[in-house]
Amino acid sequence: MDFDTVTKYSALHAKPLGLSSQYGTAGFRTKAENLNHTMFRMGLLAVLRSKQTRATIGVMVTASHNPEEDNGVKLIDPLGEMLAPSWEKHATYLANAEDPELQIVLSDICQKEAVDLQHNAFVVIGRDTRSSSKKLSESVVDGVSALGGQYHDYGLVTTPQLHYMVCCRNTHGNYGTATVEGYYQKLSKAFTELTKQAVSQRDGHVCLKVDCANGIGALKLKELEHYLPGCLRIHIDNDGSKGKLNHLCGADFVKVHQKPPVGLEMKTGERCCSFDGDADRIVYYYMDTAGRFHLLDGDKIATLISTFLKELLVKTGQTLTLAVIQTAYANGSSTRYLEENMKVPVHCAKTGVKHLHHKAQAFDVGVYFEANGHGTVLFSKTAEEKIRHQAENEKDNRKREAAKMLENMIDLINQAVGDAISDMLVIEAILALKNFTVQQWDAIYTDLPNRQLKVKVADRRVIDTTDAERQAITPPGLQEKINALVKKNKWARAFVRPSGTEDVVRVYAEADMQENADNLAYEVSLAVYHLAGGVGEEPKPVG
Repeated sequence: MDFDTVTKYSALHAKPLGLSSQYGTAGFRTKAENLNHTMFRMGLLAVLRSKQTRATIGVMVTASHNPEEDNGVKLIDPLGEMLAPSWEKHATYLANAEDPELQIVLSDICQKEAVDLQHNAFVVIGRDTRSSSKKLSESVVDGVSALGGQYHDYGLVTTPQLHYMVCCRNTHGNYGTATVEGYYQKLSKAFTELTKQAVSQRDGHVCLKVDCANGIGALKLKELEHYLPGCLRIHIDNDGSKGKLNHLCGADFVKVHQKPPVGLEMKTGERCCSFDGDADRIVYYYMDTAGRFHLLDGDKIATLISTFLKELLVKTGQTLTLAVIQTAYANGSSTRYLEENMKVPVHCAKTGVKHLHHKAQAFDVGVYFEANGHGTVLFSKTAEEKIRHQAENEKDNRKREAAKMLENMIDLINQAVGDAISDMLVIEAILALKNFTVQQWDAIYTDLPNRQLKVKVADRRVIDTTDAERQAITPPGLQEKINALVKKNKWARAFVRPSGTEDVVRVYAEADMQENADNLAYEVSLAVYHLAGGVGEEPKPVG
């Protein structure tokens, strides 16, 4: 390792003394002005990871749905997946090392991970539209260059597009062509093939309004439009020409505030959706004739997709395992509908995309979405081979057509990561094929009223959970108290879990009526406050 070069470059990206940060599920995220040294060091780390895996590694400069003044960075592993947990620790260790310790930390990572420095390294870099992103991505390039790595800068791309590029490069083109055009061609071809059999003129509104959160999604959706067939008309709102990134718009805003974004004029019954800032989340919504706002979140999306996949699998006669992976936050109505009406197995995983992704890999077809609209579908190698073989060779017309539709679904879905553009096309294709309006989709099941609260505590570590965060083990007596409160209500459910970032405990409750859900959440909050060391004012009733 040429430490002189590293030291020389490092001086241009000095770390402010005492500044520390942690690599989490979303990578590093903080104010953009504090990230120069982190970006440089993630360039260094990407080279080491590339040498160790002998594969292309991705570095994405984005802070997703955070405010415009923030920025962040995350590394992408060889198959387009999130960085391995052991390397998340190395990322934190390297980012927090003071400048004189840099050499020791790099050597330590190389030793622990048996990195052969003689191997070549290749890193691909992408960035979102934030004003700070270009400069910060140049810091990443310096890190890659300092350790003699090769790189390709894709410039402005969505986060899922960079995941796609990494996967393409490491599968030698089997997954697709590693260019933005290759991405558009793969998706548009699959979408066009899939929707060929759709009813030519759908009922309701044929135009889809898309809120792009004034982010990268707008740029890329405009590019994709040229590849799409005329049957899908898209109207792009919040395209970045006027508004501020993620300000009063985007998937996160719509989900949290349960109302349409500023900058999107919504008429009764119109089909609308929102991306987040880096286009890896999507939620749908509409307004009914009474002027009420209806949100179709990740649970509704997972239900629509898994129901459609189940119907196709039944038509093909394939005996492949299909499951939906949810977190404890999934609405009880969606779980009940999938298990009881559709006979689709539902499994619960801990909160966080990496836990859902991992659990989904255990099935031939694994569908996972968080309620916030981040999710995708995974197909096992066996499932993919069986489906493609049947689409090519099946003699029975009905079975062959179903297999062909599944094959196009495989190509339309970005299996590497949740992808708002890909997910939007999947949803639009299913609605077209079923001749469904957004209202008909929404009516599949009705969400149970629910309430989320948080309770400040002296130390969040007092709460320990099991059963995918649905049961509290500690403090003693808390789970028994929750069980007793739940029993008093119809269709009720409640759980508590410590926050991953601050000393608060998150409370979730649902019941047959909003008033009961609110009261249950309040009573569980009181129990947490008294049994888990609440601080400040005692929780008050909701409303």
